[in-house]
Amino acid sequence: IKMGINKIMKEKFNKNNLLNDERIIKAKELINDTIKEYQSKFVNKINASSSSMKKNLDQAKTLRGGRLFFPYISSGLGNGSKVLLTDGSIKLDFINGIGAHFGHSLEILRNASIDATIEDTIMQGNLQQNERSFELMKLLISTSKMDHCILTSSGAMANENGLKLLFHHAPGKQRILAFEDCFMGRSISLAQITDKAKYRQGLPSTIDVDYIPFFDWRSPKKSTQKTIQVIHRYLKRYPYQYAGICMELIQGEGGYNIGNTEFFKTIIHIMKNEKIPILVDEVQTFGRTSELFSSSHFNIIQDIDIITIGKLSQACATLYRKNLTPEPGLISQTYTSSTTAIECGYQIINYLIQNHHFGQKGKNIVFGNYFNSLLKKIAKKKPNKVSGPYGIGGMLAFTPYNGDPVKVNHLLMRLFQNGLMGFTTGSYPQRIRFLLPLGAVTNHDIEEAIQIIEHSLK
Repeated sequence: IKMGINKIMKEKFNKNNLLNDERIIKAKELINDTIKEYQSKFVNKINASSSSMKKNLDQAKTLRGGRLFFPYISSGLGNGSKVLLTDGSIKLDFINGIGAHFGHSLEILRNASIDATIEDTIMQGNLQQNERSFELMKLLISTSKMDHCILTSSGAMANENGLKLLFHHAPGKQRILAFEDCFMGRSISLAQITDKAKYRQGLPSTIDVDYIPFFDWRSPKKSTQKTIQVIHRYLKRYPYQYAGICMELIQGEGGYNIGNTEFFKTIIHIMKNEKIPILVDEVQTFGRTSELFSSSHFNIIQDIDIITIGKLSQACATLYRKNLTPEPGLISQTYTSSTTAIECGYQIINYLIQNHHFGQKGKNIVFGNYFNSLLKKIAKKKPNKVSGPYGIGGMLAFTPYNGDPVKVNHLLMRLFQNGLMGFTTGSYPQRIRFLLPLGAVTNHDIEEAIQIIEHSLK
């Protein structure tokens, strides 16, 4: 009898048996078929109006203490690269919550969400985690070849944890090196590193940061030499005071500026000689270049001490070497992330790997090159209105109107009105950037986006 009861209990609490129960499978099929039916009714309605939409926007402004950037309130239904708003309009979404989405209403993520919903632990964290957390951590460690992984709920917290590791293992050292025009976040400490003074207005000073020039593709050798000189000047001025260097390899908020391998290896060589640990912020670049990690894209991942990721990964993470293992209680992990985010992150990474998104002939580079080739044609036809393009893979940008911020923002809003969502990057010149929905984008979507850009420039 005891053996029989044990067998029943094991079957009852076997997660795979539950997820593969024919009733669950049939429920998924019914949900997916129903959503596909609604998606088939999508009509490219660019502009629409709704009194309830305006009411919700006014309410959002009151509740938030400030308006939404776009008049965007989702209906809850999308179709790949497109999203249906509550006013009935459909937008081609090429910014995806600044890179946090993989595509709208995708079946792979819907199934992952259903599986996660069935699970008991809704919000995972320091005291409560389930198996999928460990599966995601193992996947990130195996693909990065780092030693340890701490999951967290935001890119800012991933960067905060990375900074803690740096300072924790460098007691008495108060300074950080970072690139000019970098962006690391808006928390009190991260705002000190982000090279934008308005994000620090009224905030107390918490970290001493010294900025070094970023790579300039127009003069590679000269810009690299300039950066070396500035680094040595700081090292001489503040000897043995640097806890680490924080590096973006592609500046997501700074204008989609791209470094190169020789530039980064030169900096890394200096840091290694000075025993200064290296943190690479990949919150925006993760999964968007020719490799899962942009550190691998530039062939420097073996030299990095800490990597932070987020956005496309849904659940964010700090990956680090074992020599930086912290004492208990240092790292914040009360809430890791929701089970849904963790499951979706796992599925997204696997999808990218298994569906040939990486490598120089992978989909990321192919889609990025196609978009850039069409942007170049616009720049050739309209040299007074467009320059560029910039970026790589799933991160693309162009400079309209010589980067005049007022004109760029006006164009951004015209693009939205005409059915295409992007965002700005850089200060002056300011650019318009796109983060492709890599789980859904097609050549047709890219061609449609180009048509909207050309029309909006008129």
